[in-house]
Amino acid sequence: MNLYFVVEGKTESKVYPHWLNYLLPQLKRVDKYSQVQTNNYFLITGGGYPSLYEEVKAAVEEINIIKKYNYLIICLDAEENDVAYIKQEVEDFFPAKKLDLGNTQLKVIVQNRCIETWFLGNNKIYSRQPQTQPLLNYTRYYNISDECPELMGKYDYAVHAEFHAAYLKELFFAKNMQYSKRQPGDVQKEYYIKELRNRVDRQINHLPTLREFLDFCDLVRSQLR
Repeated sequence: MNLYFVVEGKTESKVYPHWLNYLLPQLKRVDKYSQVQTNNYFLITGGGYPSLYEEVKAAVEEINIIKKYNYLIICLDAEENDVAYIKQEVEDFFPAKKLDLGNTQLKVIVQNRCIETWFLGNNKIYSRQPQTQPLLNYTRYYNISDECPELMGKYDYAVHAEFHAAYLKELFFAKNMQYSKRQPGDVQKEYYIKELRNRVDRQINHLPTLREFLDFCDLVRSQLR
């Protein structure tokens, strides 16, 4: 089993390998796409949207050269769009650019609205009685402990992703922790993804796009030899 990941940004490129160490410990990361043998994965960042699509084109070329990859996994944010719209956009890109994956299967993981939205699902970082602003106002606007983070609005921010990231930073600050895209900190740790998994198992209607990623990892694990 070999996986080729194209992830949208730098945060994903830092976090996904740590999560995969926990979720799929049987897989070993390789530094070059050509190094895959058995039970390996290669991961590269697309450098944001829409430049990610250039990396997808390169990935397909490399997959067709090696012919050892079982899945091409593309991970990107929904941002202001619907999840279904983003998935269709990715799927339409292949015939539009005459890209053929051969026997390699495509899996599109949409982070709705962004990967910080997923990070908000850890109930243990939530402050039950926030005392400082702006966290107090954020909590009054939307309680991410009780409500699905993926359904949260954008408060008075221009776009959802900005607010979701700001909310996360304030939650971390209240716990004397720090989060930034360049230094994701605790979200990379095993306990964090465990808590996210507990959330989707316990609250079955919450974080459906994160659930899809976790379910995919379970599927891959069941196919490992």
